[in-house]
Order: sequence, then structure tokens, then C-alpha cells
Amino acid sequence: MPTDVPQWVRSLPHLNASLNAVSAALLIAGFRSVRKGNIERHRNAMIAALCVSALFLASYLTYHFYPGVGSIRFENPAWFRPVYLSVLIPHAILAVPVAPAALVLVFLAGTRRIEAHRRLAKVALPVWLFVSGSGVAVYLILYAVFPQV
Repeated sequence: MPTDVPQWVRSLPHLNASLNAVSAALLIAGFRSVRKGNIERHRNAMIAALCVSALFLASYLTYHFYPGVGSIRFENPAWFRPVYLSVLIPHAILAVPVAPAALVLVFLAGTRRIEAHRRLAKVALPVWLFVSGSGVAVYLILYAVFPQV
């Protein structure tokens, strides 16, 4: 990364990983709350998860579209690259439908179409959790376990 990239931009991957971790925690809290019948706590946790994920998306796009900032290519160790890609590729593919699914879930809940909300949530929640968790895993691989920068 060029040296003229501001420090606040350089710190965005750390923020992104934190936001992913918070989102995952909120999703789990929301799921546990609805299982206990606490709909208000469920709603609050899920709206918070949606907001945190929106902040993540804004931060992620800012980082990747900032002039002079490119994507990090995992190179070393070469033997671990297939493992890294086995996390990154499904993460990237499954990240695409998460935002629209989350918005549909909010719409369904807001219009009191609870059965449709439940059916979609049974698919969307595990995907959203995977995307959040694997985002943290990608960060840890690139910045902590096998730093590429």
C-alpha cells in the first residue's frame, strides 16, 4: 500500500473485522431472544445487527475504493492459500444476498408477515452468520496469522 494513504484508511480493515464480530454477536443475541419469546429484544438486536452491517459495508467500500488501496493477495505461505481461498470464496459469494435478504426480513416483520419472515430467516440467518464470521476469519488470516502487508 502506498505511503500516502492516510492512517484512517489503513485502519479500516481492523474496524471492518470488529464490525463483523459485533454483527455476529448481535445476530446470535437476536436469535436467542426470539427463541425465548422476547420479540422486542429480538427486534432490537436484529435492527442493531442490520445497522452495524450497514456501517461495515460503508467502511468496506470506502477502503476498497480509496485511491491507492488495492486488495491484498494472499501469497505466503503458499501451502495455506487453498485454505484461505476456501474461506474467502464462499464468504464473497454469500455476502451478496445478505443485504437484500436482511431488508426483506425487516419488511416481512414490519408488515407482520411472521411466517414468511420465519421461513426466510431460517435460511438467511445462517448465511449472515457465516458471512460475518468468515469475514473475521479472513481478517485474522491476512493480518494476524499470516500477515500479507
